[in-house]
Amino acid sequence: MPARSAEPAVIWSRPERAGRGPRPAYSRSDIAAVGVRVADADGLDAVTMRRVAAELGCGTMSLYNYVPRKEDLHELMADAVMGEYDTSQPPSGDWRADLLAMAYQARQLMHRHTWLPRMMSPVYGFSPNGLRFIEYTLSCLDGLDARYGAKLELIAMVNGMVTTYVSNELAAAERTRSLPWSEEREHEVRAAYLARQVAGGAYPRMAAAMAEDAGPIDLDGAFDRALRRVLDAFNDPTDSADSTDPAGSTDPAGSTDPADSTAPTDSTGGSLGVSSGGGSGT
Repeated sequence: MPARSAEPAVIWSRPERAGRGPRPAYSRSDIAAVGVRVADADGLDAVTMRRVAAELGCGTMSLYNYVPRKEDLHELMADAVMGEYDTSQPPSGDWRADLLAMAYQARQLMHRHTWLPRMMSPVYGFSPNGLRFIEYTLSCLDGLDARYGAKLELIAMVNGMVTTYVSNELAAAERTRSLPWSEEREHEVRAAYLARQVAGGAYPRMAAAMAEDAGPIDLDGAFDRALRRVLDAFNDPTDSADSTDPAGSTDPAGSTDPADSTAPTDSTGGSLGVSSGGGSGT
């Protein structure tokens, strides 16, 4: 394996093909497609330089001539799947409806590529397809009366919510597959246990909640309601994070030092906009 550089590098700033010499045997798209195929079939941990090189039909050291680091391979893969977003239609003018549609696309994308939530990182948001995604999503928000900083925060919040929600869905599905009984049977047993616990009167609010809705939870409905509540928070521009108090903001301790406030270092949230730790890709 070649020695790792002590300096950060962006693969997109490196020409895919030198101006002279023979045409490379593989394109970045070829390499990314193999990485995505391997991850879809066997999980992200199966994506190694050796495995991808074998799938391509070249030597591992030859692959390093195209992709210097495994992190670069991951970045190519993230960019490839971001290209699956459908941005062919212009925004409708209804920013809420358009952002909801992008969020649903993100959820479907993560269910197609179940390894994707693990890949969320702010660095992946600025690949070619990542930039196109961010620009398109910002255009969906043209009708929202807010600064671009607030719009990027909204995109990051939506994508973070989608990533967290899908991660929980995938974890629950994986657990169900590992059990010797059905999901329905487990729900029956656990619901019966919970009903016995709240029947004694020690948990009146839980009893009231169960009386309102005994389940099972409508996951699609819960997803939609959670998204809409996030969007509702941005309906009033005077209640946004970039509004200022002329008297100066004051915390409970009385501090007005701007240094006491913390701001996100990357409002886009990361690749696909979809990550609470980083994610712009709804």
